[in-house]
Amino acid sequence: MILHCSFEELSALNEAAGRVLAAAGAGGVAAPPEVIADIEALSTRITGDLSIESLHEARGVIRALRYLIGDGRTRTDAFIVDQGPAGEMAILSYFEYANLLTLLERAVRLGDQMTALIEVMTGQPVTDESARQISFTE
Repeated sequence: MILHCSFEELSALNEAAGRVLAAAGAGGVAAPPEVIADIEALSTRITGDLSIESLHEARGVIRALRYLIGDGRTRTDAFIVDQGPAGEMAILSYFEYANLLTLLERAVRLGDQMTALIEVMTGQPVTDESARQISFTE
């Protein structure tokens, strides 16, 4: 399945992922290892629309986006306190945050669709195994 991404969303994703991975590499406060792995995997694919082939993969993208959004919200709040809501960095970080939030909403919908399809195909609730094994190739 394809997760369509606008230029602005890809730019926001690239900036946020780069910032978090740089902080993790520099020994700064980092996300849990699973989230860092999700962000690293996602960062290598930030070139256009994302092809997501399994629910397991969709869950990793969603985890990464949720972390990046939380980080972006904290960053935006800090700039607003520092510069006021009209400060240049406050505005830029808000738009980055908003673009990531829009992308997350679509990723969650895609994951929900995959979940529903797996449940219809198997007649059972999704398991970790079915989330990994059932493929949604284009």
